Amino acid sequence: MDLIVNPPREQWPDLCRRNIPADDADVSRAVEEIVGRVAREGDAALRDYARRFDGVELADLRVSSAEIEAAADAVAADVKAAIERAAANIEAFHAAQLPREITVETMPGVVCSQRPVPLRRVGLYIPGGRAPLFSTVLMLAIPARIAGCRDVVLFTPRGPEGIKAEILYAARVAGVDTVYAVGGAQAIAAMAYGTESILRVDKIFGPGNRFVTKAKQLVSTVCSIDMPAGPSEVMILADSSARPDFVAADMLSQAEHGPDSQAMAVVSDAGIAREVAGEVESQMQRLSEARRASVSGSLSKSRIIVLGSRREMLEFADLYGAEHLIISLDDADEAAAAISAAGSIFLGNFSPESAGDYASGTNHTLPTGGWARSLPGVNVDSFIHKITCQRLSRDGLASLAPTITAMARAEGLDAHAAAVTIRLKDDDDLTQA
Repeated sequence: MDLIVNPPREQWPDLCRRNIPADDADVSRAVEEIVGRVAREGDAALRDYARRFDGVELADLRVSSAEIEAAADAVAADVKAAIERAAANIEAFHAAQLPREITVETMPGVVCSQRPVPLRRVGLYIPGGRAPLFSTVLMLAIPARIAGCRDVVLFTPRGPEGIKAEILYAARVAGVDTVYAVGGAQAIAAMAYGTESILRVDKIFGPGNRFVTKAKQLVSTVCSIDMPAGPSEVMILADSSARPDFVAADMLSQAEHGPDSQAMAVVSDAGIAREVAGEVESQMQRLSEARRASVSGSLSKSRIIVLGSRREMLEFADLYGAEHLIISLDDADEAAAAISAAGSIFLGNFSPESAGDYASGTNHTLPTGGWARSLPGVNVDSFIHKITCQRLSRDGLASLAPTITAMARAEGLDAHAAAVTIRLKDDDDLTQA
């Protein structure tokens, strides 16, 4: 890792650059072909891609209810208990987010309202690779159900050994309606365009590799998506109140997401920086060889940065806009109140990122790549759209008519003005206004 001491402000934007590979033209071409073929050929294309990419023959794209029920027997008791406890915490936190309908009389006879309406059909994508993210099933399906979505449909690939039982069990616990054994960019295309056996969805959620991410970007012109997705990231702010071994553990837990992930530590002095770097090296040696290889790629693009003042540390954190921001500073609550750009904040020495990733109750589907400066993580609102409504009495319209007609005519939209005056044609003063 790079260790940078008191960098001048003009260097800060460079230090905030993510560990994101350049756009791959081959990936773009492959995804365009996959999406186009699924849109044209439907189920036949999905079966062909399952054969080519996953090594399986799919007689039925939909996972049977019997298979979902049987998965429960294959999940270890402690994992089942963990899934259920995590689900309860996620439900408790997200249930409190439900929006309410509002009604406002903006002036006499003019009543405006806004009503939250759940999306009808949402599609959730869960990768099935080296680390099948059954926790993400809970993070997406539970708020969808709380929001009141009519259909919650999950897509995950079936490999030669089947679908991981924990994914199916989490789907059952979270109240998923339907599971399809379809993965990759082809799953995203199926959600966006529909096929003979799959209805298109109103919005697509979920993480994935570069092919999945590119597919989500490609179909976003015809189907809403949750957010731009990139490699996972963490920033830790630490002063003398922090534990260097805790900071190092948090950096490593983030780095093991993959070689594109990034871990940043912003510390108050060089002594802490050296201790953290030493702990990272020491703890890394305790990982398996496979994990060390993955972590090394991430750490090569990660940084420990020393900034001399608390104000600078907080300003740098806001510039970076971390997906996960751990604040291990004196008076962490005060520091958090000053932050305006972060996906999720973890306060104090005993709030590791892992807690939010799994079971504290907050959502772990968060903005990356600096999008935390303008986008929230997934929440109940992500599964809701809001419809406004207005009702005007004749007197209300009469009172508002001069305002409407003056503005419409100033914009050169005479028909807009006429739509008002025709309703009030008995009032000569208003029709001439």
